[in-house]
Amino acid sequence: MPEATELELTAESMDAYVSLFGMNDRNIALIEQECNVSIALRRNHLVITGEEKDRELVGQVITLLLEMIHRNENVDRIRIRYTIAMVREGKVSQIEENLKRVIAVTHRGKEITCKTVGQKLYVDTIRNHVLTFAVGPAGTGKTYLAMALAVMALKNKEVERIILTRPAVEAGEKLGFLPGDLTQKVDPYLRPLYDAMYDFMGSDSYNKLIERGIVEVAPLAYMRGRTLSDAFIILDEAQNTTSEQMKMFLTRMGFRSRVVVTGDITQTDLPAGKKSGLAEAVNLLRNIPEIGIVELSGKDIVRHELVQQIVEAYEKTRVSDQVSGKDEQ
Repeated sequence: MPEATELELTAESMDAYVSLFGMNDRNIALIEQECNVSIALRRNHLVITGEEKDRELVGQVITLLLEMIHRNENVDRIRIRYTIAMVREGKVSQIEENLKRVIAVTHRGKEITCKTVGQKLYVDTIRNHVLTFAVGPAGTGKTYLAMALAVMALKNKEVERIILTRPAVEAGEKLGFLPGDLTQKVDPYLRPLYDAMYDFMGSDSYNKLIERGIVEVAPLAYMRGRTLSDAFIILDEAQNTTSEQMKMFLTRMGFRSRVVVTGDITQTDLPAGKKSGLAEAVNLLRNIPEIGIVELSGKDIVRHELVQQIVEAYEKTRVSDQVSGKDEQ
């Protein structure tokens, strides 16, 4: 019969165990399934039954998950699977480092930390390079983390303003004529950037900075002819730039500026036959040491676990189509 290990829960941990177990104990059931153990709660102890190496693994996983809960982070099934995988690979110290390293604080006081090793690499790359390209699927935190670093750079007076931009390309559907002034016309395209900025600044502070020109949110077309100095510049959804637009944007960079370009090359909304400026730029500039390129993957997705499964399904189809195309040729 397999031996058991008891993990004592403090009073603080006991308050968090409901979140750890999840609705109908689904989180604990997932840990049991993934790690081949049985877990039971007896008073203030979690009793883990199984082989020694599995018990040790689960003890480390649960300790890390409880620490995440104490930091008010969402512990869902995708986070649990990622933590198990990292502990199995002996990367506990990397998870602990991510948990302790606060990148930014929202206007409501929530601490923002890296949730995956890929995200940590992304943050470090931005800090160590003047120009960073971040390529990866939806939900990997590309825009949100860049926004967090931009706000911190502004607060620390490393830059004088923040410029957020993205190409005004419709995502596979025609929106038709949009009424209103310029701001109202471009709002649908820039709304995700507004939402992220509100999270870090609050609407009142954000509106004041907009009025003073310290924060600027504008379509990519409005970057032409400008030199952007002393600024933290984020180009979002860059997979929808043409080659000409990307070259125009990259040559706007001025002194004492930091630039982050984000996008998902697999989700281009450009007309058929148009090459993505992001894909081209990543290939052309890959070997320049001063330019950082980070490729995030499905493992770095921190949204609902279904997002990861959807991305993986589409990626498998894309790879299969590429192989079939080569075979046919």
